[in-house]
Amino acid sequence: MFLQSLSLQYFKNYEKVEVSFCDHFNCLVGINGSGKTNVLDAIHYLSTTKSAFHALDAQSINHDGQYFVINGQFCLNDKESKVHCSLKKNSRKTFKVDDYEYEKLSEHVGKFPIVLIAPNDDELIRESNETRRKFFNSIISQYDQKYLHSLIKYNHHLKQRNALLKSMNESGRMDDVMIEAYNEPLIVLGQEIAKTRKSFIKEFLPHLQANYDRISDKREKVSVVYHTKVLDKNFAEQLAKGTQKDVITQRTNLGIHRDEYLFEIDDFLIKKYGSQGQQKSLLISLKLAQFEFIKSHLGQTPILLLDDIFDKLDDGRISQLMSIIGSNDFGQVFVTDAREERTRSLLQGKFEPMKIFQVSGNTIQELD
Repeated sequence: MFLQSLSLQYFKNYEKVEVSFCDHFNCLVGINGSGKTNVLDAIHYLSTTKSAFHALDAQSINHDGQYFVINGQFCLNDKESKVHCSLKKNSRKTFKVDDYEYEKLSEHVGKFPIVLIAPNDDELIRESNETRRKFFNSIISQYDQKYLHSLIKYNHHLKQRNALLKSMNESGRMDDVMIEAYNEPLIVLGQEIAKTRKSFIKEFLPHLQANYDRISDKREKVSVVYHTKVLDKNFAEQLAKGTQKDVITQRTNLGIHRDEYLFEIDDFLIKKYGSQGQQKSLLISLKLAQFEFIKSHLGQTPILLLDDIFDKLDDGRISQLMSIIGSNDFGQVFVTDAREERTRSLLQGKFEPMKIFQVSGNTIQELD
């Protein structure tokens, strides 16, 4: 699978631009702020139906526009497919594949898989468990539609339960019958989701360790430890007993939305005890393991997006990463870099076919 062409209208800094890509390495070069990352985000939209960097779709509309349009043409299993994403201000987002409009955007997830390695990936280590839950949810959801649908249903029931808790807090009246009605689906769906997460981690860990060994040239043991209370035998009792606290805080304090993923190296938390180099190696290994996992489960080679990684990694890790990506396991790759000469020295002559594009003045121009 690869992206043949991309057209943008009023998307972020672009008013109108069209560009054609090759099926292997595509390099976007230009000064910081020129719009290189915005191209990768447009590709992310076409794959996942949403931005990799903004929570609100309206933030992706050009300041001079009232809408944005992203069109991409993919080659998938020797068949061309057109993917369309558009949004008008104060309107519902439209998403189509070959003129078929989805009723639910979740139907599209996993059809055109991508993996993004970006500078803000260090949030996976530094930030809260919510960031790690989102990361692993995104992996599982690309190949397991049942998991995705269960997660959507769970979040719907959780939102309703939290609204009830707020109402009870404000009124001072308990409604045990309604609480029990919301507890039941949270328990059933939560246990289903937790079991999937648990089995996923077991299968994912060998991929993570193998890639960490390749990136770091070390034999340290890395792991992801998954903690959940949902699979406890007495979880239903815990949830019921916690109702009073939930009313006070106006939120549900137990459930899979509170699950923890802990990254460890030699059985110590990497967030606290890992060096900067070990943390960077783990982050790259996580993304490469994500790539392998999605590829094996979907039978499709994801598009790999590398955003500004040359400024974030030392020469040794760049060399290791490029060596890995240069193997036959990878297909189409997009790379952004602020320095054209560095991109040419690292990649030209080593990865063919390859195209280099100059991004400047809200335009994208292919270079010789």
